[in-house]
Amino acid sequence: MAYDEGLYELLKDDLAERQGLVEKRMFGGIAFMLNGNMLCGVHKDGAMYRVGKDNEAAALAVPGAKPMAFTGRRMGGFIEAGSEAMAADDARAALLRMALEYVTALPPK
Repeated sequence: MAYDEGLYELLKDDLAERQGLVEKRMFGGIAFMLNGNMLCGVHKDGAMYRVGKDNEAAALAVPGAKPMAFTGRRMGGFIEAGSEAMAADDARAALLRMALEYVTALPPK
């Protein structure tokens, strides 16, 4: 697989109780879509969360989080979660909370 299956399972478990989620293969990984909007996902280098530009500074303060630059170009509103962030339940929970705050405010697609 082109993504870390262990990280995929962690995210899947973190999202287990959430309604309206769909998994979609994207960019060589798996994205979790909430009401048609990308929420988070896994790829070959780790995980990502869509936190929105207003939450970026708070998300970057989470240990192990860094700006998302998937194609070598920074993607505003997206955060990359490295192994340190993904190994810590509280870090994953904080990033997921920010992503849910942002994505649930978007209109469904």
